[in-house]
Amino acid sequence: MSLRKGEALTQQGRILIIGAGPTGLGAAYRLKKLGYENFLVLEANSEAGGLASSYVDDKGFTWDIGGHVQFSHYDYFDKAMGEALGKDGWLHHERESWVWIADRFVPYPFQNNLRYLPNDLAAKAIKGLVNRPARVPSPTQDFGTWIDQMMGTGLKEMFMAPYNYKVWAFPVEDLWYGWVGERVATVDLARVTENILLGKDDVNWGPNNTFQFPKYGGTGAIWRAVAKQIGENHIQLNTRVAEIDWQKKIVTTKDGEKLEYDHILSTMPLDSLAKTVTPELPAVSEASPQLKRSHSHIIGIGLQGEMPEKLAKKCWMYFPEDNCPFYRVTVFSLYSPNNVPEPETGKYWSLMTETSESSAKHVNRETLMEDTIQGLLNTGLIRDRSQVVSKWSYVAEHGYPTPSMERNNLLGKIEPELKKAGIGSRGRFGAWKYEVSNQDHSFMQGVEWVNATVLDVPEVTVRFADTANAMWGRK
Repeated sequence: MSLRKGEALTQQGRILIIGAGPTGLGAAYRLKKLGYENFLVLEANSEAGGLASSYVDDKGFTWDIGGHVQFSHYDYFDKAMGEALGKDGWLHHERESWVWIADRFVPYPFQNNLRYLPNDLAAKAIKGLVNRPARVPSPTQDFGTWIDQMMGTGLKEMFMAPYNYKVWAFPVEDLWYGWVGERVATVDLARVTENILLGKDDVNWGPNNTFQFPKYGGTGAIWRAVAKQIGENHIQLNTRVAEIDWQKKIVTTKDGEKLEYDHILSTMPLDSLAKTVTPELPAVSEASPQLKRSHSHIIGIGLQGEMPEKLAKKCWMYFPEDNCPFYRVTVFSLYSPNNVPEPETGKYWSLMTETSESSAKHVNRETLMEDTIQGLLNTGLIRDRSQVVSKWSYVAEHGYPTPSMERNNLLGKIEPELKKAGIGSRGRFGAWKYEVSNQDHSFMQGVEWVNATVLDVPEVTVRFADTANAMWGRK
């Protein structure tokens, strides 16, 4: 039973939240704001944060699980972040992102800055744009076809197809185009031509053209602070869920503890959730293993000496070519000087790389560290190996939820069955929707699940991201 606004929340019963990443913490944060105290967050790891956690290596370098930046579509989220770290806990940046291709840097978005390319490649891109096939929108269109129709074969062959294969670890034809939204700049031929003829840079596109980052502690500092606000009595760390009996409404942990609940929110990956549910939910068990995902290999390279001037303002860089294993490199010491040891001395700087892996893209895990360092040499980001003073690595086995062609059909089987069982599944891999899995989206999925559960207010973000942006007060 859900309560309407104005009714006593104390009658709602016990709420269990599985996972203390941004989604689980978003739900817990909302419950605290509502004055609701009868809830518990179960977290398998030793601290909160999930995929937004941070680590300090044995040389004193701080690393995130990937190149996280924080920008927002929601005023509610912004206020929560302000409470977490305070006004003085943030550094603010204007994005500088670049593509390394043909032995040069091209500003992002690549397709708007073709004037930086050699003449033959720029001509190939323009020819492809001129000869694009007619756009025939279809809800079942694959990403490869979308690229053909929006950008032409030149841009597809030199950048879009190889780069997106390196990111997603699946061919572009295997991906559904609907994830694109605000994440890929479309192409205006007149604008591209004008930029070339007039020598104009075109770099302000996108929602993350400005972003903020914690002054201390990496991205994980945010979520540790949110967890502290929620309180230790509401978060049980080092607790892995073994079984969810949805008929008896009992969760059993790996240690054998049994916890009763009236409402439950899971933020664990759907394929992991399916293995814990009893009695078995056939559609969930059958469909969830078919959902595609990639693994993310994060490698941090701590460096000594002066950062090269060419990197001094670059936030991150994209790498579509095959002379390096990674698809993105973040100049992580630029995000905060405190991401390196002895920041006051200027002796150190750091690069963080991301490499994807999947059933369709093999990675040699044993040689990846050396392959990465060689890639940094090949692309001119470091001068020689003597600069390297620290090497850190992390594998996120669930890195990106792939927006595959079959994903929506599979989710259409999974979601109704979970709903009938009274199990809410939200978050990056709990909803398996990359297009609404940034930190702000994930946090708000948790907030909105609480609103729906205890206030009977319909969820928006997990269904319609654009509507959610308007609903929560952000253009």
